[in-house]
Amino acid sequence: MSDLQLRQDVVDELEFEPSVNAAHIGVAVDKGVVTLSGHVGSYAEKTAAVTAARRVKGVRAIADDIEVRYPSDKKTSDDEIAKRAVNILEWDTVVPSGSIQVTVSDGWVTLGGTVDWYYQKKAAEEDIQKLSGVRGVFNNIEIKPRVKADDVKKKIEDALKRHTEVEAKGIRVTVRDNDQVILEGQVDNWNERYAVENAAWSVPGVRSVEDRLAIS
Repeated sequence: MSDLQLRQDVVDELEFEPSVNAAHIGVAVDKGVVTLSGHVGSYAEKTAAVTAARRVKGVRAIADDIEVRYPSDKKTSDDEIAKRAVNILEWDTVVPSGSIQVTVSDGWVTLGGTVDWYYQKKAAEEDIQKLSGVRGVFNNIEIKPRVKADDVKKKIEDALKRHTEVEAKGIRVTVRDNDQVILEGQVDNWNERYAVENAAWSVPGVRSVEDRLAIS
């Protein structure tokens, strides 16, 4: 597929996505690498735009240069964002109560603390993305290590073998320091790549996943 056709497909997908106002988003493509620029009205819309671009067949990577702009009369103060962030995290039963620390500076939210599972870390970030006034999220939440490297590697490889969307034979799993996972090899598309990542993150104690998978 040519870069010109891929660019048009991404533009069409952005216009099709109802949660995104594509009028102020620019799209450039170079050898399958898509760069998104321009501005949107919320951080949730920015995330939705990137997700929409990832759905397009042929996209190998995405550079996200979209800026979040709020009208001056609608800008939410940092202390108000902080209060809302604490409340929404307390309401979410997936996130362990009292485990997350929140810092807000100029609309940017930094999350700290520790949890047992990656899905809890991800849920906390997704909660904050929904809040008005948020320009971005730094997710510094740590995951408590629980298992040994050999156990992590075996559980990931077993999970990949069970997964219908993944060709496990072409994927190499390396574990460092018991909790840092490196994924290498080739996959057919973004969905398969996400399936492999999710399998790695689903193992208790995994603190980081370095995705070196290439899309064929």
